Amino acid sequence: NSGSSCERCDFETDLCNAFHELNLYPGWIQRNGQSGMGPPYSDHNGNDSAYFLSLSSEIQSSSATLRTKFLLPTDEEHVCQITFHYWISQMSGTLMVGFQKHSEDTITNIWQDSGELQNQWKTKTIVINSTEKYEV
Repeated sequence: NSGSSCERCDFETDLCNAFHELNLYPGWIQRNGQSGMGPPYSDHNGNDSAYFLSLSSEIQSSSATLRTKFLLPTDEEHVCQITFHYWISQMSGTLMVGFQKHSEDTITNIWQDSGELQNQWKTKTIVINSTEKYEV
């Protein structure tokens, strides 16, 4: 697709424009495998100095959200495909992806994983079709 506008996001320097400032999201911290906070000890490529986002230990009993900036409508030629790597270390934890249209107040849950396969990186690709601006 020559008109591809894919953005790669690795959390090394910032939140890759997709997410707002991290301090608006209590509970999320930017860290790497060397931070001494327990697993994971590397990113999905096995790099122990590469950064990723992690929930701080203080918030394990509640929830924390990351929200993208508004993404543009899709059409027949352009669907939105979001691929991300994730790690779930607690049996009680659930990672959810929600979708919210610009004109609506409700968030629709479009995917979730509660981590049957613990303590390993997994990859997920989500395809979104929307006729109006939306956030994920």
